[in-house]
Amino acid sequence: MNDISLGKGANRVVPVTAVHAVLSWKAVPGAPDVDATALLLTAGGTVRGDGDFVFYNQPRHASGAVAHRGKRTEAEGLVTDTVLVDRSGLEADVERVVLCAAADGGTFGEVSGLTLELLDAVTGAVLARYEMSVGPETALVCGELYVRDGRWKFRAVGQGYDTGLAGLATDFGVVVAGEAAPVAPVEESLPLELRERLELRKEQVSVSLRKRGADGLRARVILVLDASGSMSELYDDGVVAGVVERMAAVAAQLDDDGTLEAWVFADRPARLPDLRPADLPEWISLHVRLDDPWEHGLEERRAGQTDMGRIGWGNNEPKVIAKVRKDVRTNPSADPTLVLFFSDGGVYEDERIEGQLRAAVKEPVFWQFVGLGRADYGVLERFDTLPDRSLDNVGFFAVDDITTVSDQELYDRLLSQFPAWVAAARQAGVLGPDASRPAP
Repeated sequence: MNDISLGKGANRVVPVTAVHAVLSWKAVPGAPDVDATALLLTAGGTVRGDGDFVFYNQPRHASGAVAHRGKRTEAEGLVTDTVLVDRSGLEADVERVVLCAAADGGTFGEVSGLTLELLDAVTGAVLARYEMSVGPETALVCGELYVRDGRWKFRAVGQGYDTGLAGLATDFGVVVAGEAAPVAPVEESLPLELRERLELRKEQVSVSLRKRGADGLRARVILVLDASGSMSELYDDGVVAGVVERMAAVAAQLDDDGTLEAWVFADRPARLPDLRPADLPEWISLHVRLDDPWEHGLEERRAGQTDMGRIGWGNNEPKVIAKVRKDVRTNPSADPTLVLFFSDGGVYEDERIEGQLRAAVKEPVFWQFVGLGRADYGVLERFDTLPDRSLDNVGFFAVDDITTVSDQELYDRLLSQFPAWVAAARQAGVLGPDASRPAP
């Protein structure tokens, strides 16, 4: 047994803040699938509420400190399911993060080579490995991360349950409706037609990535919407709502939890609530709209709506670019960031925009601008040819009428430069190693 391999009950110090807990097994015909989950526990050994249960149907804890990153099929039939845990984001009353697994459609005795590895989320280096001996159990506590004497530690547990994931979760205080933990994808709460559209679009995003040799690429996705006065017709005609729905599929495919971060801007920018696929119809009805700034404070707003009247009526791209850059720096992601920036033009602050985007060259962000109609896009149209940049961190194209552009063509154009930038940014050291694809 080497220095990273642990036996049941053994523990070791974790020398980094953020880790990937990677559950792996060999795909065997007829064997059950396996799902990785996590529970955030207090000193009493229970969750504070159902929100402390992180799994594929609730993939991100509200704190952002624990996130289910999803499954991958690696070489020779190896399957992995990964959970990210970042100690720096855990609330003070969370003392342990328990790493669990559930067998779907059988027992763990039918699963081959079940192993839990703890990896440095930045470098991908293996910090600990626990090869589990399993039998008739249908759920397992595989290991736990905890603080002892001020140090971050990992313990190999290997405790089995024959009551499934629901029984395991209930033991830790999760209230589970019915006999089993939820199994339906989050999108199933959507109307059937919208759900089918979203699934098809996710596959089309995947096709666009495969064309560029980037299948499985993960990214944080940020949407920026022009809400200046000239955009009013595009809002009224539902064009912007259609853009949001199509961009939600990009985030659903690329982002580890399917979340689309969003901003709007005119004279001033405003951060909108994050968009999750299950919330798509309600989110669009709440947030894809314009308010007359002259009636600021007079209109009735629903709970959670942004006061759009506060953002004004003009164009100030440099300010929203600066705000997004600051937000990315303040809330860093292990994955590269893709900004999808939609505007109908009227770009005139060329010098300030160029200054912002040149300064962002060494940041882990690719800026994809999309013009909605024929207009003056200023420096954005010339960015590909601007000299003296170590990386081309900006893409731009314009369409006369985006509603006439097919989904596949739109995603092909949106993602035409991003994978190549990711590769170049990793080579230049702007991005770290591909932490979204754990090392074997």
